[in-house]
Amino acid sequence: MAEDDLLRALGAELLRIGRLRAASYPGSRLDNSAFRILWLLVERGPATQRELSEDLQLERSTVTRQVAAALERGLLERYDDPGRSGRVLRPTAAGEEAYRHDGQLRADRLSAALDALGPERSTQMVEALREFNDALDRSGA
Repeated sequence: MAEDDLLRALGAELLRIGRLRAASYPGSRLDNSAFRILWLLVERGPATQRELSEDLQLERSTVTRQVAAALERGLLERYDDPGRSGRVLRPTAAGEEAYRHDGQLRADRLSAALDALGPERSTQMVEALREFNDALDRSGA
């Protein structure tokens, strides 16, 4: 395949993955933005809005709106942490439960896709994706 065709095909597949990841899952309780915020807070621990903005690579105003919606739904809570500047966010029990529920829906879909590939091809695909991401990191992209 010519390099231009290869780059176009790669771009198309990356967009397709993005669309599939952003799609809603039947039975999900969270929109994609709430899921991503909760993913960071549940898996990494409490964070400020500024830290979330950096980790999600989103404008602060976007994160402010998303956090406000999650606070209104009772998924997050703010608290003061004397060791940090700014108020810190953490998931509520309801937020963590919704994250775990939706995380399982997403994991089930990924597992089904990996099962369809079989163990050997699944392992090769994950290794190739890791190598590709490492190459992107090295290239400064």
